[in-house]
Amino acid sequence: MIKINNKIKEVIKRDKKVLFTTTREDFPFVVEKGEGDYAYDIAGNRFIDFSSFIGVYNIGVNGNGEIRRAIKAQVDKLTHPAFLDYYSESPVRFAENLLTMFPKGFGRIFYSNSGTEAIEDAIKLSKIFTKKKIMISFYGAFHGRSMGSLGLTASRTAVREGLGPFPNVVHAIYPNPYRSQFNTSDPDDCAIACIDHIEKNILSKEYSPKEVAAIFFEPVQGEGGYIVPPKLFVKELRRVASENGILLVADEIQSGSMRTGKFLAMEHFGVNADIYTLGKSIGGGMPIGLTIAKTDLGDTPQGSHAGTFGGNLVSVAAANAYLKYIKRNKAKLESMSKEKSRLIMKRLGEMLEKYEIVGDVRGLGMMTAIELVKNKSTKEPAVRERAKVIEKCFYNGLIMLPCGTSTIRIIPPLTMKKENIEKGLDILEQAISEVQL
Repeated sequence: MIKINNKIKEVIKRDKKVLFTTTREDFPFVVEKGEGDYAYDIAGNRFIDFSSFIGVYNIGVNGNGEIRRAIKAQVDKLTHPAFLDYYSESPVRFAENLLTMFPKGFGRIFYSNSGTEAIEDAIKLSKIFTKKKIMISFYGAFHGRSMGSLGLTASRTAVREGLGPFPNVVHAIYPNPYRSQFNTSDPDDCAIACIDHIEKNILSKEYSPKEVAAIFFEPVQGEGGYIVPPKLFVKELRRVASENGILLVADEIQSGSMRTGKFLAMEHFGVNADIYTLGKSIGGGMPIGLTIAKTDLGDTPQGSHAGTFGGNLVSVAAANAYLKYIKRNKAKLESMSKEKSRLIMKRLGEMLEKYEIVGDVRGLGMMTAIELVKNKSTKEPAVRERAKVIEKCFYNGLIMLPCGTSTIRIIPPLTMKKENIEKGLDILEQAISEVQL
C-alpha cells in the first residue's frame, strides 16, 4: 500500500501556490526517479508504470543506458546549435537515419520542440504546398494546445473553451463502432458512413475540395479514447484525399515510434500519408517534434518558418540513441509487442466478460484501453467510477492515465517484463471489482 507523507503533501501545496492549473490527476504522485518498469516518488514508493509517462518512455522509464549516455556526452560538447540559422551535423545524421524508417519518397524533415509544434509545422506546410486554407479534422481528435493545433483538436470543450473562434477548420466524425453515430456496430459500415459524411456533406455542402488543404487524423485516436478505426476507413480516407487533391496528415505523435508494434501505426493499414508528425517517445525522454513530408511536395520559401530550439543537440542525441535501439531491435520489439498485446487484450477481454462496469476493450499493439460504463446496455459513461479505479490503482502501486470520457489507457513501456504487466493487470482488476460493488 502506498504511503503519502508530509513531504509529498508539502510539494503539492507549494505547486498550487506558484503554478497555473494544468491537467494533473487527482492522485498525489510526486515523481523523483524512474528505472525500467518502475517509477518512484519522493517518499520512496515504487509504482509499476502503465502510462509510459504520457507515452514518452517506450523502452523503459527514463529511457535506457544508451540514451542517458548519449545525452551526457552531448551536454559536455554543446547543447544549443542555433540549428535553423547555422549548420550542424548530428541533426542531419539523425534525419538521414529517421528517413530510412519511412516509405520511399519521404525526404524532408522539420525540427521543433514538441508534438503540438510538429502539428503547427504540418499546418503551415499543408497551406504552403497546396495554396489552400481549409483543414479537416475529426471529433475526438487531439492534435495539441497551441492556437493552430487547438483548432484541429476536438477532444473536449475544456481544452478550447473561451479561446475560439478557430477559422478554416471543419470537424468530421471519426469511426467508433462501439459508440457509432450511424446506428451500426459493424466496423466497415461505420467506416463507410463516416467517409460518406465527408464526401456528401463536408466536401459537397460546406467546402469545395479546391479550398481544402489537408485532412489531419490520428491512425489511433489517442486522447479521444484510444479508438482504433476500421482498416477500411483509413484506406478510404486515403482515397478521398488523393481524388480531391487534399493532403493526408497522419498524427503519429502518440501512436508512432513502435507503440503499436510498427514504427508507424499507418503500417497496419497498408496506406501512406503525405505528411507525418512525430513527438513524445521519439525523443527518448527529451523534448522534440518532427514533421516529415514527401519530397515531391516541394520545399518551403526562405524565412517562412523557424524556431530557436529546433534541432537542439541534446534532444537530437537522445532521439538518435532511441532510433538506433529501435532499428537494432526492431524484429524483437515487433514480436514482443504482439505477445504482450495478446496478454493484455486477453486479460481485458476476461474483465469485459466478468464485470458489468467494463463496456469495451480495444487496442493496437501496445496502445490499449478499457472503457468503463454504468450499464452495458445503455453504455452510459462511468466517469466517477473511472476516477475511483485510477485512484485505487495508484494506492496499490500502479500508475495509469485516463483518456476519452470514461476510458483508461494501458500503455506500459514496450520493454516491460510480462510478470509486471500481469501484476499491473491484477491491480487494475482488483480496483474494478471494488468499484463495481
